[in-house]
Amino acid sequence: MPVFSLPELQRKAAVIRTHESALFKKTASQVLTESSLSFSEKPGYDVFLSHSFRDAHFILALKMDLEGMNYSVYVDWLVDSQLDRSKVSKDTADLLRRRMKSCRSLFIVHSENSQASKWVPWELGFFDGMKGRVAVLPIVNTEFPDDRYYGVEYMALYPYVTKAKNQATNKETLWIHDSENYYVHFDAWLGGNAPIYHERYTR
Repeated sequence: MPVFSLPELQRKAAVIRTHESALFKKTASQVLTESSLSFSEKPGYDVFLSHSFRDAHFILALKMDLEGMNYSVYVDWLVDSQLDRSKVSKDTADLLRRRMKSCRSLFIVHSENSQASKWVPWELGFFDGMKGRVAVLPIVNTEFPDDRYYGVEYMALYPYVTKAKNQATNKETLWIHDSENYYVHFDAWLGGNAPIYHERYTR
């Protein structure tokens, strides 16, 4: 169950930028539709994706990966394009609070840029205090990552996200880890279950 690979996401992002595939058209259409709705009409989300805007070049590809697993994902600059992430303002903070209240979990996209973000630590603190369903989604700069992740500083306090193909359906799905051998399916974790011990590479 590997963590997410930066080279893989960059390849997917390049395809999105250079080819108007049916999947990209659908995503763009959904973004435009959501942007035209008032806040009260917009649905809740499974995942609030907390990240550095400097990583925007691969965040859409990551969002599409998660949506391909049938999870709804909030990305602020796609859904609320009027927001100015470069400035910390009361209006932006108020809207993000309301968005987080409508989300079931928060994933911190941990990359080289995220530690310098103004918003990531604030979003983490607010969501952790409100709902507690916070996990780190590591982005590693290697082609074939494994299921190990060692968080730094406050990132080490939270479980982390991996993905793997379900043997029954052959479709990718999400897992929440405390370590390589302690993990639980994302849906069960959302329901309040903690990672449990598994023999190596069994699930």
